[in-house]
Amino acid sequence: MEVRFTPDQEAQLAQFANRSGKNEEQIVRDAVDQLLNDARFAEAVKKGFASLDRGDFVEHEEVGLRLERLLQL
Repeated sequence: MEVRFTPDQEAQLAQFANRSGKNEEQIVRDAVDQLLNDARFAEAVKKGFASLDRGDFVEHEEVGLRLERLLQL
């Protein structure tokens, strides 16, 4: 895969990489990893809200009871 940046973006990326002690490729890889993690998190939040909308959740008190039982083992 090849990604093209504007000259201004390239300059900013080089400056950021220089300040961080990483090379430009690692900066871009880290940014993509963060973007993908954020996307996964957003999808998990959507699934959580869908569960709430369906009424599929555990009340706070029940979570506490389950944890207590788990920790007693």
